[in-house]
Amino acid sequence: MGTADDAGVYKISDDLALIQTVDFFTPIVDDPYDFGRIAAANALSDVYAMGGIPKTALNLVAFPLSSMDMSVLKKILAGGIRILEESGTVLLGGHSVEDDELKYGLSVTGFVHPDRILTNQGLKPGDRLILTKPLGTGVMNTAVKAGLASQDQIHEITELMATLNRDAAKIMTRFPISACTDITGFGLLGHLAEMIAGTLNGVRIFSGQVPLISGALAFAEMGLVPGGAFRNRQFRGGMVSVGDRIRPALRDLLFDPQTSGGLLMGCPENRVHDLMSALHDQGISSAAVIGEVSDTLPGKIGVV
Repeated sequence: MGTADDAGVYKISDDLALIQTVDFFTPIVDDPYDFGRIAAANALSDVYAMGGIPKTALNLVAFPLSSMDMSVLKKILAGGIRILEESGTVLLGGHSVEDDELKYGLSVTGFVHPDRILTNQGLKPGDRLILTKPLGTGVMNTAVKAGLASQDQIHEITELMATLNRDAAKIMTRFPISACTDITGFGLLGHLAEMIAGTLNGVRIFSGQVPLISGALAFAEMGLVPGGAFRNRQFRGGMVSVGDRIRPALRDLLFDPQTSGGLLMGCPENRVHDLMSALHDQGISSAAVIGEVSDTLPGKIGVV
């Protein structure tokens, strides 16, 4: 709890530990099947971020029976099951309640070797920071709600949010990753702040190397920035120094709350080339080196 890590870990034996996490939210897309896929991928992500493999899951459902047809719920659950099958995770059951507002998500249990647990703190000076998915889902979803996103853009962000972090997590096990987290509601800079808070490490982010969803910067410049981005900046702004040349819209994207975002990991400089090659060879084409860890900026994030 002290470092706001992605999931809880309970050691069972010298070679086995359980990872447990839970996540659910209200719909962020119109299609119920896609909503189920996204919610499931998002819930599974915390297990991957801890270096583990998800094994079992329980559905969590709040459903407005009086105002919504049960066929909607069936589609949501079918989407969730589709992603669970893709990840090799077994659905054991779940729990549902009647509620005025629809909500769906999962409680997930995974396995990890106690010596291979990855936490969100552990970065070392000289590490390079790798991000595996582009930023901008918060801004793009705001554009969708405003009726400004094209069908191609809606399809792109839907598939991005429904994409598991499984392959990136598998590749991580082959490298000396120092720390890892997944980028969700606190945005890139918010989660990065958790990684260095209370440590002697600082981080320099190369803004021009941060991958962005196509169209996200333009929408941000139009003011289509969700309220969560401003709350994230208000909360962590004291730890962040943004260069004068950085466009305000780009700064907002760095704080943009993500849904089912990518993994952010630290890797020694001498292994970064091989790690990036492995990620790209696996089809994770958006993966990019976006920054470096330094002991000259303790507790601070510099965006250049």
